[in-house]
Amino acid sequence: MRIFPATLFLLVLAFCASAQTNTKDFTVKGFHLDLRIQVMSPDALKDFALRLSRSGINTLIMEWEGTYPFEKHPLIANRYAYSKAEVTSFVSYCKSLGLDVIPLQQSFGHVEYILRHPRYKDLREDQKDYSQVCPLKTELNRELFNDLFTELVSTHPSNYFHIGGDETYLLGHCDQCRLKSEKEGKSKLYIDHIKMLAELVIRLGKRPVLWADIALKYPEALKSLPPETLFIDWNYGWEMNRFGDHQKLMDSGFEIWGAPSLRSHPDNYFLTQWQKHFRNIRDFVPAARQLGYSGIVMTSWSTSGIYSPVFETSNDIVDLYAIRHVYPLSGFSLLLSAYTESLKSTAPLDIPAFVQKYGNETYGFSKDQSLKFWNALRTAPYEIQQGQVQGPTTMSVQNVLDSAALAARWLRELTPSKNKDEFEHYRLMADIRVHYLDYQRIEKQVNKPAFTQKDFPDVLKQLKSLIVQSENLNQRFVALNKAYLHPGEMDVENVLRIDKAKLLYARLSRQRLSK
Repeated sequence: MRIFPATLFLLVLAFCASAQTNTKDFTVKGFHLDLRIQVMSPDALKDFALRLSRSGINTLIMEWEGTYPFEKHPLIANRYAYSKAEVTSFVSYCKSLGLDVIPLQQSFGHVEYILRHPRYKDLREDQKDYSQVCPLKTELNRELFNDLFTELVSTHPSNYFHIGGDETYLLGHCDQCRLKSEKEGKSKLYIDHIKMLAELVIRLGKRPVLWADIALKYPEALKSLPPETLFIDWNYGWEMNRFGDHQKLMDSGFEIWGAPSLRSHPDNYFLTQWQKHFRNIRDFVPAARQLGYSGIVMTSWSTSGIYSPVFETSNDIVDLYAIRHVYPLSGFSLLLSAYTESLKSTAPLDIPAFVQKYGNETYGFSKDQSLKFWNALRTAPYEIQQGQVQGPTTMSVQNVLDSAALAARWLRELTPSKNKDEFEHYRLMADIRVHYLDYQRIEKQVNKPAFTQKDFPDVLKQLKSLIVQSENLNQRFVALNKAYLHPGEMDVENVLRIDKAKLLYARLSRQRLSK
Protein backbone atom coordinates (compact mmCIF):
# COMPACT_ATOMS: atom_id res chain seq x y z
CA MET A 1 0.00 0.00 0.00
CA ARG A 2 2.27 2.75 -1.28
CA ILE A 3 0.24 5.97 -1.04
CA PHE A 4 1.74 9.33 -1.92
CA PRO A 5 0.38 12.62 -0.58
CA ALA A 6 -1.47 13.72 -3.74
CA THR A 7 -2.87 10.24 -4.29
CA LEU A 8 -3.85 10.05 -0.65
CA PHE A 9 -5.79 13.29 -0.93
CA LEU A 10 -7.73 12.01 -3.96
CA LEU A 11 -8.53 8.75 -2.18
CA VAL A 12 -9.78 10.63 0.85
CA LEU A 13 -11.99 12.86 -1.32
CA ALA A 14 -13.49 9.83 -3.02
CA PHE A 15 -14.02 8.05 0.26
CA CYS A 16 -15.63 11.03 1.96
CA ALA A 17 -17.97 11.60 -0.98
CA SER A 18 -19.35 8.08 -0.75
CA ALA A 19 -19.05 7.02 2.87
CA GLN A 20 -19.23 10.00 5.20
CA THR A 21 -22.09 8.54 7.22
CA ASN A 22 -20.24 5.25 7.75
CA THR A 23 -17.09 6.78 9.19
CA LYS A 24 -16.63 6.54 12.93
CA ASP A 25 -15.61 9.64 14.83
CA PHE A 26 -12.31 9.63 16.71
CA THR A 27 -12.63 8.55 20.33
CA VAL A 28 -9.48 10.46 21.19
CA LYS A 29 -9.20 14.03 19.90
CA GLY A 30 -5.85 15.12 21.17
CA PHE A 31 -3.11 17.70 21.21
CA HIS A 32 0.57 17.18 22.00
CA LEU A 33 2.36 19.92 23.93
CA ASP A 34 6.16 19.91 23.71
CA LEU A 35 7.91 21.72 26.58
CA ARG A 36 11.50 20.91 25.65
CA ILE A 37 11.96 24.64 25.11
CA GLN A 38 9.60 27.66 25.29
CA VAL A 39 8.22 26.75 28.69
CA MET A 40 4.75 28.18 29.24
CA SER A 41 3.77 29.80 32.52
CA PRO A 42 1.30 27.84 34.72
CA ASP A 43 -1.46 30.33 33.92
CA ALA A 44 -0.73 30.09 30.19
CA LEU A 45 -0.91 26.31 30.40
CA LYS A 46 -4.37 26.51 31.95
CA ASP A 47 -5.55 29.10 29.44
CA PHE A 48 -4.37 26.86 26.62
CA ALA A 49 -6.08 23.81 28.13
CA LEU A 50 -9.32 25.78 28.39
CA ARG A 51 -9.09 26.75 24.73
CA LEU A 52 -8.47 23.13 23.74
CA SER A 53 -11.43 21.92 25.76
CA ARG A 54 -13.77 24.55 24.31
CA SER A 55 -12.63 23.49 20.82
CA GLY A 56 -13.62 19.86 21.34
CA ILE A 57 -10.23 18.42 22.33
CA ASN A 58 -10.45 15.70 25.01
CA THR A 59 -6.83 14.55 25.36
CA LEU A 60 -3.55 16.37 26.01
CA ILE A 61 -0.18 14.61 25.69
CA MET A 62 2.33 16.46 27.86
CA GLU A 63 6.00 16.13 26.93
CA TRP A 64 7.28 17.69 30.15
CA GLU A 65 10.95 16.80 29.57
CA GLY A 66 13.11 18.91 31.94
CA THR A 67 10.14 20.83 33.34
CA TYR A 68 8.92 17.91 35.47
CA PRO A 69 10.23 18.03 39.08
CA PHE A 70 11.41 14.46 39.61
CA GLU A 71 12.17 13.91 43.29
CA LYS A 72 14.34 10.79 43.02
CA HIS A 73 16.23 12.28 40.07
CA PRO A 74 16.41 16.01 40.83
CA LEU A 75 19.18 16.74 38.29
CA ILE A 76 16.76 16.14 35.41
CA ALA A 77 14.65 19.20 36.20
CA ASN A 78 15.85 22.32 34.38
CA ARG A 79 15.77 25.95 35.50
CA TYR A 80 12.24 26.38 34.13
CA ALA A 81 10.78 23.35 35.91
CA TYR A 82 7.35 23.49 37.49
CA SER A 83 6.76 22.58 41.10
CA LYS A 84 4.95 19.33 41.92
CA ALA A 85 2.03 21.43 43.15
CA GLU A 86 1.87 23.27 39.79
CA VAL A 87 1.84 19.98 37.88
CA THR A 88 -0.90 18.42 40.01
CA SER A 89 -2.93 21.62 39.88
CA PHE A 90 -2.70 21.69 36.09
CA VAL A 91 -3.64 18.02 35.69
CA SER A 92 -6.56 18.48 38.08
CA TYR A 93 -7.72 21.57 36.19
CA CYS A 94 -7.58 19.66 32.91
CA LYS A 95 -9.64 16.85 34.43
CA SER A 96 -12.31 19.39 35.41
CA LEU A 97 -12.43 20.43 31.73
CA GLY A 98 -12.77 16.86 30.49
CA LEU A 99 -9.15 16.73 29.27
CA ASP A 100 -7.25 13.49 29.83
CA VAL A 101 -3.57 14.40 30.41
CA ILE A 102 -1.18 11.70 29.17
CA PRO A 103 2.46 12.06 30.27
CA LEU A 104 5.14 11.50 27.64
CA GLN A 105 8.50 10.35 28.95
CA GLN A 106 11.13 9.78 26.26
CA SER A 107 12.79 6.49 27.21
CA PHE A 108 15.09 5.54 24.32
CA GLY A 109 16.12 8.44 22.08
CA HIS A 110 15.79 12.19 22.71
CA VAL A 111 17.10 11.83 26.26
CA GLU A 112 20.11 14.16 26.10
CA TYR A 113 18.59 16.25 28.87
CA ILE A 114 19.03 13.21 31.15
CA LEU A 115 22.23 11.66 29.80
CA ARG A 116 24.09 15.00 29.87
CA HIS A 117 24.67 14.44 33.60
CA PRO A 118 27.63 12.26 34.70
CA ARG A 119 25.26 10.36 37.00
CA TYR A 120 23.72 8.76 33.89
CA LYS A 121 26.77 8.50 31.64
CA ASP A 122 26.89 4.70 31.89
CA LEU A 123 23.54 4.50 30.08
CA ARG A 124 24.75 6.36 26.97
CA GLU A 125 24.91 4.62 23.63
CA ASP A 126 27.75 6.99 22.75
CA GLN A 127 29.84 9.15 25.07
CA LYS A 128 29.90 12.01 22.55
CA ASP A 129 26.37 11.86 21.14
CA TYR A 130 24.44 11.21 24.32
CA SER A 131 20.94 11.49 22.89
CA GLN A 132 20.12 7.81 23.26
CA VAL A 133 20.33 5.12 25.94
CA CYS A 134 22.09 1.86 25.17
CA PRO A 135 19.32 -0.79 25.09
CA LEU A 136 21.71 -3.43 26.42
CA LYS A 137 22.09 -1.60 29.75
CA THR A 138 18.87 -3.34 30.71
CA GLU A 139 19.05 -3.20 34.50
CA LEU A 140 20.24 0.42 34.61
CA ASN A 141 17.49 1.41 32.16
CA ARG A 142 14.84 -0.49 34.09
CA GLU A 143 15.85 1.16 37.35
CA LEU A 144 15.89 4.68 35.91
CA PHE A 145 12.68 4.51 33.90
CA ASN A 146 10.77 2.65 36.59
CA ASP A 147 11.59 5.59 38.89
CA LEU A 148 10.54 8.19 36.31
CA PHE A 149 7.39 6.34 35.24
CA THR A 150 6.31 5.80 38.85
CA GLU A 151 6.61 9.49 39.70
CA LEU A 152 4.76 10.58 36.57
CA VAL A 153 1.98 8.07 37.16
CA SER A 154 1.52 9.47 40.68
CA THR A 155 0.47 12.85 39.22
CA HIS A 156 -1.31 11.65 36.05
CA PRO A 157 -4.43 9.49 36.51
CA SER A 158 -4.74 8.83 32.76
CA ASN A 159 -5.05 5.23 31.62
CA TYR A 160 -2.30 5.90 29.06
CA PHE A 161 1.45 6.47 29.36
CA HIS A 162 3.56 7.56 26.36
CA ILE A 163 7.09 6.12 26.30
CA GLY A 164 8.34 7.91 23.17
CA GLY A 165 10.47 5.48 21.17
CA ASP A 166 10.92 7.58 18.01
CA GLU A 167 14.00 8.45 15.95
CA THR A 168 16.47 6.05 17.57
CA TYR A 169 19.18 6.95 15.10
CA LEU A 170 22.02 5.40 17.14
CA LEU A 171 20.47 1.93 17.19
CA GLY A 172 23.28 -0.65 16.92
CA HIS A 173 25.96 2.01 17.31
CA CYS A 174 28.09 0.90 20.27
CA ASP A 175 30.31 -2.18 19.99
CA GLN A 176 28.04 -4.44 22.04
CA CYS A 177 24.89 -3.33 20.21
CA ARG A 178 26.57 -3.74 16.84
CA LEU A 179 27.50 -7.34 17.67
CA LYS A 180 23.97 -8.14 18.80
CA SER A 181 22.42 -6.52 15.73
CA GLU A 182 24.74 -8.55 13.49
CA LYS A 183 23.59 -11.75 15.17
CA GLU A 184 19.91 -11.03 15.81
CA GLY A 185 19.07 -7.88 13.85
CA LYS A 186 18.43 -4.29 14.89
CA SER A 187 14.78 -5.10 15.41
CA LYS A 188 15.73 -7.27 18.38
CA LEU A 189 17.65 -4.37 19.96
CA TYR A 190 14.69 -2.06 19.54
CA ILE A 191 11.84 -4.35 20.51
CA ASP A 192 13.53 -5.85 23.58
CA HIS A 193 14.01 -2.39 25.07
CA ILE A 194 10.51 -1.21 24.12
CA LYS A 195 9.00 -4.40 25.52
CA MET A 196 10.79 -3.84 28.84
CA LEU A 197 9.44 -0.28 28.99
CA ALA A 198 5.93 -1.38 28.01
CA GLU A 199 5.90 -3.99 30.75
CA LEU A 200 6.92 -1.37 33.31
CA VAL A 201 3.97 0.75 32.22
CA ILE A 202 1.55 -2.16 32.37
CA ARG A 203 2.71 -3.08 35.88
CA LEU A 204 1.82 0.47 36.89
CA GLY A 205 -1.71 -0.11 35.61
CA LYS A 206 -1.39 1.94 32.39
CA ARG A 207 -1.43 1.31 28.64
CA PRO A 208 1.88 1.96 26.85
CA VAL A 209 1.79 4.40 23.94
CA LEU A 210 4.67 4.93 21.48
CA TRP A 211 5.45 6.61 18.18
CA ALA A 212 5.19 4.21 15.23
CA ASP A 213 8.15 5.23 13.03
CA ILE A 214 10.78 2.75 14.25
CA ALA A 215 8.27 -0.05 14.75
CA LEU A 216 7.34 0.34 11.07
CA LYS A 217 10.96 -0.39 10.18
CA TYR A 218 10.80 -3.72 12.02
CA PRO A 219 7.22 -4.98 11.66
CA GLU A 220 8.32 -8.59 12.16
CA ALA A 221 9.06 -7.80 15.80
CA LEU A 222 5.71 -6.20 16.65
CA LYS A 223 4.21 -9.49 17.78
CA SER A 224 6.64 -9.47 20.74
CA LEU A 225 4.96 -6.42 22.29
CA PRO A 226 2.09 -6.63 24.78
CA PRO A 227 -1.35 -6.43 23.13
CA GLU A 228 -2.15 -3.34 25.26
CA THR A 229 0.45 -1.36 23.28
CA LEU A 230 -0.90 1.58 21.29
CA PHE A 231 0.91 3.14 18.32
CA ILE A 232 0.77 6.74 17.11
CA ASP A 233 1.37 6.97 13.37
CA TRP A 234 2.83 10.44 12.77
CA ASN A 235 2.63 11.82 9.27
CA TYR A 236 3.54 15.44 8.50
CA GLY A 237 2.70 15.41 4.81
CA TRP A 238 4.60 12.52 3.31
CA GLU A 239 3.68 9.19 1.72
CA MET A 240 2.28 6.54 4.04
CA ASN A 241 5.20 4.13 3.59
CA ARG A 242 7.91 6.61 4.54
CA PHE A 243 8.97 4.61 7.61
CA GLY A 244 8.12 1.14 6.34
CA ASP A 245 5.29 -1.00 5.01
CA HIS A 246 2.28 0.78 6.47
CA GLN A 247 -0.05 -2.12 5.75
CA LYS A 248 1.86 -4.29 8.22
CA LEU A 249 1.12 -1.79 10.97
CA MET A 250 -2.54 -1.87 9.96
CA ASP A 251 -2.54 -5.67 10.06
CA SER A 252 -0.78 -5.88 13.43
CA GLY A 253 -3.96 -5.76 15.49
CA PHE A 254 -2.71 -2.94 17.72
CA GLU A 255 -4.80 0.16 18.36
CA ILE A 256 -3.54 3.11 16.32
CA TRP A 257 -3.88 6.88 16.58
CA GLY A 258 -2.78 9.34 13.92
CA ALA A 259 -0.71 12.51 14.33
CA PRO A 260 -0.33 15.47 11.95
CA SER A 261 1.67 18.55 13.00
CA LEU A 262 1.30 22.32 13.13
CA ARG A 263 5.00 22.97 13.88
CA SER A 264 7.68 20.65 12.54
CA HIS A 265 10.84 20.52 10.43
CA PRO A 266 11.83 22.67 8.55
CA ASP A 267 9.99 25.33 10.57
CA ASN A 268 12.28 27.53 12.62
CA TYR A 269 12.44 31.06 14.03
CA PHE A 270 12.50 32.43 10.53
CA LEU A 271 10.12 30.23 8.60
CA THR A 272 6.72 28.62 9.06
CA GLN A 273 5.46 26.57 6.16
CA TRP A 274 1.81 27.44 6.69
CA GLN A 275 0.52 25.85 3.50
CA LYS A 276 2.33 22.59 4.23
CA HIS A 277 0.66 22.32 7.65
CA PHE A 278 -2.76 23.21 6.26
CA ARG A 279 -2.43 20.49 3.63
CA ASN A 280 -1.27 18.04 6.30
CA ILE A 281 -4.46 18.72 8.27
CA ARG A 282 -6.59 18.56 5.13
CA ASP A 283 -5.16 15.23 3.98
CA PHE A 284 -4.15 13.22 7.04
CA VAL A 285 -7.06 13.81 9.42
CA PRO A 286 -9.63 12.27 7.03
CA ALA A 287 -7.09 9.62 6.00
CA ALA A 288 -6.75 8.56 9.64
CA ARG A 289 -10.54 8.29 9.81
CA GLN A 290 -10.61 6.20 6.67
CA LEU A 291 -7.93 3.88 8.02
CA GLY A 292 -9.99 3.29 11.15
CA TYR A 293 -7.67 4.99 13.64
CA SER A 294 -9.41 5.44 16.98
CA GLY A 295 -7.65 8.70 17.81
CA ILE A 296 -5.91 11.74 16.35
CA VAL A 297 -3.29 13.90 18.10
CA MET A 298 -1.98 17.19 16.74
CA THR A 299 1.75 17.45 17.48
CA SER A 300 3.49 20.77 18.01
CA TRP A 301 7.29 20.69 18.12
CA SER A 302 9.15 23.60 19.68
CA THR A 303 12.45 22.21 18.38
CA SER A 304 13.90 19.45 16.26
CA GLY A 305 15.46 17.93 19.37
CA ILE A 306 19.01 18.27 18.01
CA TYR A 307 21.19 19.86 20.66
CA SER A 308 24.59 21.51 20.65
CA PRO A 309 26.75 20.94 23.77
CA VAL A 310 28.40 24.05 25.19
CA PHE A 311 31.80 23.12 26.65
CA GLU A 312 34.18 24.68 29.17
CA THR A 313 37.90 24.07 28.89
CA SER A 314 37.44 21.14 31.29
CA ASN A 315 34.97 19.60 28.83
CA ASP A 316 32.19 19.76 31.42
CA ILE A 317 28.79 20.44 29.86
CA VAL A 318 27.43 23.83 30.85
CA ASP A 319 24.07 23.76 29.10
CA LEU A 320 22.23 22.41 26.09
CA TYR A 321 20.61 24.57 23.45
CA ALA A 322 18.35 23.19 20.76
CA ILE A 323 19.74 24.08 17.35
CA ARG A 324 16.34 24.69 15.79
CA HIS A 325 13.76 26.83 17.58
CA VAL A 326 10.38 27.80 16.17
CA TYR A 327 8.07 30.67 17.01
CA PRO A 328 6.11 29.96 20.22
CA LEU A 329 2.74 28.25 20.07
CA SER A 330 1.13 31.60 20.89
CA GLY A 331 1.43 32.49 17.20
CA PHE A 332 -0.38 29.45 15.82
CA SER A 333 -4.02 30.05 16.67
CA LEU A 334 -4.91 29.85 12.97
CA LEU A 335 -3.57 26.30 12.57
CA LEU A 336 -4.96 25.16 15.91
CA SER A 337 -8.41 26.32 14.80
CA ALA A 338 -7.96 24.62 11.42
CA TYR A 339 -7.21 21.36 13.21
CA THR A 340 -10.19 21.54 15.54
CA GLU A 341 -12.41 22.56 12.62
CA SER A 342 -11.24 19.49 10.67
CA LEU A 343 -12.44 17.25 13.51
CA LYS A 344 -16.03 18.43 13.09
CA SER A 345 -16.54 16.88 9.66
CA THR A 346 -15.51 13.79 7.78
CA ALA A 347 -14.86 15.90 4.70
CA PRO A 348 -11.34 17.25 4.10
CA LEU A 349 -10.79 20.80 5.31
CA ASP A 350 -11.58 23.41 2.64
CA ILE A 351 -8.50 25.57 3.20
CA PRO A 352 -9.50 28.76 1.29
CA ALA A 353 -13.00 28.71 2.79
CA PHE A 354 -11.61 28.15 6.28
CA VAL A 355 -9.09 31.01 6.03
CA GLN A 356 -11.77 33.34 4.69
CA LYS A 357 -14.14 32.42 7.53
CA TYR A 358 -11.40 32.69 10.16
CA GLY A 359 -10.25 36.07 8.83
CA ASN A 360 -13.81 37.39 8.93
CA GLU A 361 -14.83 36.02 12.31
CA THR A 362 -11.53 36.53 14.13
CA TYR A 363 -10.16 39.74 12.59
CA GLY A 364 -13.18 41.30 10.89
CA PHE A 365 -11.62 40.95 7.44
CA SER A 366 -13.47 41.09 4.14
CA LYS A 367 -13.06 38.27 1.63
CA ASP A 368 -10.32 40.20 -0.19
CA GLN A 369 -8.52 41.01 3.05
CA SER A 370 -8.60 37.36 4.11
CA LEU A 371 -7.12 36.39 0.76
CA LYS A 372 -4.37 38.98 1.20
CA PHE A 373 -3.67 37.55 4.66
CA TRP A 374 -3.44 34.02 3.25
CA ASN A 375 -1.18 35.10 0.39
CA ALA A 376 1.15 36.81 2.86
CA LEU A 377 1.47 33.65 4.96
CA ARG A 378 2.33 31.37 2.07
CA THR A 379 4.70 33.63 0.13
CA ALA A 380 8.13 32.10 -0.72
CA PRO A 381 8.23 29.54 2.14
CA TYR A 382 11.76 28.37 1.42
CA GLU A 383 14.67 27.44 3.65
CA ILE A 384 18.14 28.88 3.22
CA GLN A 385 20.94 26.35 3.63
CA GLN A 386 24.59 27.36 3.23
CA GLY A 387 23.53 30.40 1.22
CA GLN A 388 21.32 28.40 -1.15
CA VAL A 389 17.52 28.61 -1.41
CA GLN A 390 15.91 25.21 -0.88
CA GLY A 391 13.00 25.62 -3.27
CA PRO A 392 11.58 24.32 -6.53
CA THR A 393 12.83 27.34 -8.45
CA THR A 394 16.19 29.03 -9.01
CA MET A 395 15.36 31.85 -6.60
CA SER A 396 18.22 33.73 -4.99
CA VAL A 397 18.37 34.80 -1.36
CA GLN A 398 17.62 38.34 -2.54
CA ASN A 399 14.52 37.08 -4.37
CA VAL A 400 13.22 35.38 -1.23
CA LEU A 401 14.05 38.49 0.81
CA ASP A 402 12.08 40.68 -1.60
CA SER A 403 9.11 38.31 -1.46
CA ALA A 404 9.21 38.16 2.33
CA ALA A 405 9.40 41.96 2.56
CA LEU A 406 6.33 42.21 0.32
CA ALA A 407 4.45 39.72 2.51
CA ALA A 408 5.40 41.69 5.65
CA ARG A 409 4.10 44.86 3.97
CA TRP A 410 0.78 43.18 3.17
CA LEU A 411 0.38 42.22 6.83
CA ARG A 412 1.14 45.79 7.93
CA GLU A 413 -1.49 47.09 5.52
CA LEU A 414 -4.19 44.85 6.99
CA THR A 415 -6.04 46.43 9.90
CA PRO A 416 -7.94 43.92 12.03
CA SER A 417 -10.91 45.32 13.90
CA LYS A 418 -10.64 42.72 16.68
CA ASN A 419 -8.11 40.31 18.20
CA LYS A 420 -5.34 42.72 17.30
CA ASP A 421 -2.79 41.17 19.67
CA GLU A 422 -3.25 37.77 18.05
CA PHE A 423 -2.73 39.29 14.61
CA GLU A 424 0.46 41.02 15.79
CA HIS A 425 2.11 37.59 16.04
CA TYR A 426 1.88 37.19 12.25
CA ARG A 427 3.40 40.62 11.71
CA LEU A 428 6.23 39.90 14.11
CA MET A 429 6.93 36.51 12.54
CA ALA A 430 7.05 38.15 9.10
CA ASP A 431 9.41 40.89 10.32
CA ILE A 432 11.66 38.32 12.01
CA ARG A 433 11.83 36.46 8.69
CA VAL A 434 12.76 39.60 6.76
CA HIS A 435 15.42 40.40 9.37
CA TYR A 436 16.85 36.89 9.09
CA LEU A 437 16.86 36.91 5.29
CA ASP A 438 18.63 40.25 5.31
CA TYR A 439 21.35 38.63 7.41
CA GLN A 440 21.47 35.67 5.00
CA ARG A 441 22.01 38.15 2.16
CA ILE A 442 24.96 39.63 4.05
CA GLU A 443 26.37 36.24 4.92
CA LYS A 444 26.25 35.21 1.27
CA GLN A 445 28.05 38.42 0.34
CA VAL A 446 30.92 37.91 2.80
CA ASN A 447 31.40 34.31 1.63
CA LYS A 448 32.07 35.30 -1.96
CA PRO A 449 35.72 34.96 -3.12
CA ALA A 450 35.70 38.62 -4.12
CA PHE A 451 34.96 39.79 -0.57
CA THR A 452 37.97 41.59 0.95
CA GLN A 453 38.74 43.99 3.79
CA LYS A 454 37.85 46.98 1.63
CA ASP A 455 34.24 45.76 1.87
CA PHE A 456 34.29 45.68 5.69
CA PRO A 457 32.94 49.20 6.35
CA ASP A 458 29.80 48.69 4.28
CA VAL A 459 29.10 45.22 5.71
CA LEU A 460 29.73 46.39 9.28
CA LYS A 461 27.26 49.20 8.73
CA GLN A 462 24.64 46.72 7.50
CA LEU A 463 25.26 44.36 10.41
CA LYS A 464 25.06 47.21 12.91
CA SER A 465 21.70 48.18 11.44
CA LEU A 466 20.43 44.61 11.84
CA ILE A 467 21.60 44.48 15.46
CA VAL A 468 19.80 47.73 16.23
CA GLN A 469 16.66 46.48 14.50
CA SER A 470 16.77 43.30 16.56
CA GLU A 471 16.18 45.30 19.74
CA ASN A 472 12.80 46.38 18.40
CA LEU A 473 11.96 42.79 17.46
CA ASN A 474 12.99 41.65 20.95
CA GLN A 475 10.75 44.20 22.62
CA ARG A 476 7.80 43.17 20.48
CA PHE A 477 8.50 39.50 21.19
CA VAL A 478 8.46 40.10 24.94
CA ALA A 479 5.33 42.26 24.76
CA LEU A 480 3.41 39.56 22.89
CA ASN A 481 4.68 36.59 24.94
CA LYS A 482 5.22 37.95 28.46
CA ALA A 483 2.06 36.27 29.76
CA TYR A 484 2.88 33.09 27.85
CA LEU A 485 6.53 32.15 28.34
CA HIS A 486 8.93 31.99 31.26
CA PRO A 487 10.93 35.27 31.32
CA GLY A 488 14.21 33.40 31.08
CA GLU A 489 13.02 31.58 27.99
CA MET A 490 12.22 34.87 26.27
CA ASP A 491 15.72 36.13 27.02
CA VAL A 492 17.25 32.99 25.49
CA GLU A 493 15.04 33.21 22.40
CA ASN A 494 15.99 36.84 21.80
CA VAL A 495 19.71 36.20 22.27
CA LEU A 496 19.92 33.17 19.98
CA ARG A 497 17.92 34.82 17.21
CA ILE A 498 20.54 37.57 16.61
CA ASP A 499 23.63 35.70 17.75
CA LYS A 500 25.11 34.99 14.30
CA ALA A 501 24.89 38.62 13.20
CA LYS A 502 26.58 39.79 16.41
CA LEU A 503 29.36 37.23 16.07
CA LEU A 504 30.03 38.17 12.45
CA TYR A 505 30.08 41.85 13.41
CA ALA A 506 32.59 41.14 16.19
CA ARG A 507 34.86 39.12 13.90
CA LEU A 508 34.95 41.69 11.12
CA SER A 509 35.35 44.56 13.59
CA ARG A 510 38.33 42.83 15.18
CA GLN A 511 40.03 42.29 11.83
CA ARG A 512 39.43 45.89 10.82
CA LEU A 513 40.96 47.20 14.06
CA SER A 514 43.99 44.92 13.76
CA LYS A 515 45.08 46.43 10.42
